[in-house]
Amino acid sequence: MATGTQRDVIEGVDLTGDEYTVTQKLLRNKYKVYDEDGELILRAKQKLFKMKEEFPFTDPDGDDVFEIKAESILDHAGDYTLTEADSGDAIAVLDKNWTLLSHKWKIRDPDDERLLAKIESRGALLELVRNLPYIGIVTGLIPHKYSIEDTDGNDIGEIAGQLSLADTYEITVEDSGDADKEALVASAIAIDALEGN
Repeated sequence: MATGTQRDVIEGVDLTGDEYTVTQKLLRNKYKVYDEDGELILRAKQKLFKMKEEFPFTDPDGDDVFEIKAESILDHAGDYTLTEADSGDAIAVLDKNWTLLSHKWKIRDPDDERLLAKIESRGALLELVRNLPYIGIVTGLIPHKYSIEDTDGNDIGEIAGQLSLADTYEITVEDSGDADKEALVASAIAIDALEGN
């Protein structure tokens, strides 16, 4: 991957642009990722009935390119590893920090565990209201927004939900900093499913 960590580009995946559109099936965590030109570049789906959360990603031809998998059974609080399909090499580790008022995630290097980026929901009060019975059903229709920050807390992108019948959102990554764009895009999709957005 041609980013801050200087890995080779994953075969069959072009994430050199700055903007991506993600659509989700209405009743299932099944995703399609499109580039700025509207071309399908990735597919992903959460595997059902697995003891460990699992998200395989394929190219438009259906070939496996990478996956996110929980490190332990029923892991709700962190350590989801993003690995390349061909080599099995870890690209990044995704950790959730539990807070009442926001969704906070860290993307770490799989080798030395250093922080590469952070993804955090915007609107603490809205997140609190979303968790209330009955009211949460209505506020659940309001699209989620997340900021993507580098290790110094600078904004490098965002994930912005769109008001639509199908779950649709835009991922913008202006500068991936120390993280690979593959890690940021895959993490955004996994967060949507894991948070039940």
